Amino acid sequence: MTRFRVTIRKEGAPDELRDVEAESRFTVYDQVREEGGFVTAIEEQHAFSLGALSRFNISIGTGIKKMEVVRTAKNLSAMLTAGLSLSRALSIIERQSSNKHLKVIASGLAGSVKKGSSFNEALALYPAVFPELFVAMVRAGEESGSLADALSIVALQMERSEELKRKIKGAMIYPAIVITAVVIVAILMLIFVVPTLTATFTSLGVQIPLATRIIVALSNFMTNNITLVILILLTLVASGVFFVRSKVGSKVLTASSLHVPVIGELVRETYTARAARTISSLLAAGVPVLDALAIAKQVVHAAAFANVIDEAEMYVKKGEPLSKAFGEHTKLYPILMSDMLAVGEETGKVAEMLQQIAQFYEEDVGERTKDLSTIIEPLLMLVIGAAVGVFAVAIISPIYSLSSAI
Repeated sequence: MTRFRVTIRKEGAPDELRDVEAESRFTVYDQVREEGGFVTAIEEQHAFSLGALSRFNISIGTGIKKMEVVRTAKNLSAMLTAGLSLSRALSIIERQSSNKHLKVIASGLAGSVKKGSSFNEALALYPAVFPELFVAMVRAGEESGSLADALSIVALQMERSEELKRKIKGAMIYPAIVITAVVIVAILMLIFVVPTLTATFTSLGVQIPLATRIIVALSNFMTNNITLVILILLTLVASGVFFVRSKVGSKVLTASSLHVPVIGELVRETYTARAARTISSLLAAGVPVLDALAIAKQVVHAAAFANVIDEAEMYVKKGEPLSKAFGEHTKLYPILMSDMLAVGEETGKVAEMLQQIAQFYEEDVGERTKDLSTIIEPLLMLVIGAAVGVFAVAIISPIYSLSSAI
């Protein structure tokens, strides 16, 4: 049994926070639904947990890359389609994998299946490796008798999601390298170059301007406190990473990026594609719409976008169309999302429409990331040019004063 911390919402009552012991997340969903409520948030509790880490949503690596999980799902789908039993397919995965962590998990999955556990229950024992989306798709596949198809769909969904992340990260590599190089060069100049010039100005008694005095003071501090400067830099980097990965930091970063030209549209389309692809995959696999929306909230993760899905879930419970919530938040989800959803609801092809939305925005994000470097490059040049200009004027001005004195 696993302990879950669950936030429960019931009609006409305030949200209730409760600890529930159950075999899996799905058991919790079913139990709460029978009580007349629904789950708005769920978090697995471990015997050993670091409060700060759980609060800030920081996870420890498993040694298994997401693309390895994708390949595993594809291979299992292919072997099941070929007629192999699930336990034999898992044994083959165990033997052919070069990742020792995946070998152990494949062995554990095969053992659980041989003992009579369902595949989704076995997967739920490894939540750090197989996300809730994966488990839900497998559960739906087992219940409908189309496990191979469900595994193929979830592999495609995860693959597209990872491909989208790679494209966005790829677009950010160039500016990150340039900014890092500029910072390193600036630090080296402050430590090794400026002190030499400062000694010259001091010996000749030249009056130096304010900008130069600031740079000299910064240089003196860094030269006399190199260890402290290194610690400060490492602390700033670690704090930045910690803040960005935290729930608060992620919320602030998302909200801020939405107001940045070009970047804001890229963020909107990225989360729209992720939400549409997730809900489409779950519905196509036969997962009930309320369960699909509950899981999509966890996958989307960003609070602003997840809140819209939460609102959509409430509308569906009341018998309202799914498209209504998205139509009321066009500043987050583009109008195309609600319009296409409305058409899907009218024609009974919601999953197909959502798949088209996901494909459209995934392709659009791919094109936008290609053009992003051409937009960022001149902006970087302006920033770097301004920084170099200030530094050059601050250093050259005393030299002119020195020339006049001579």
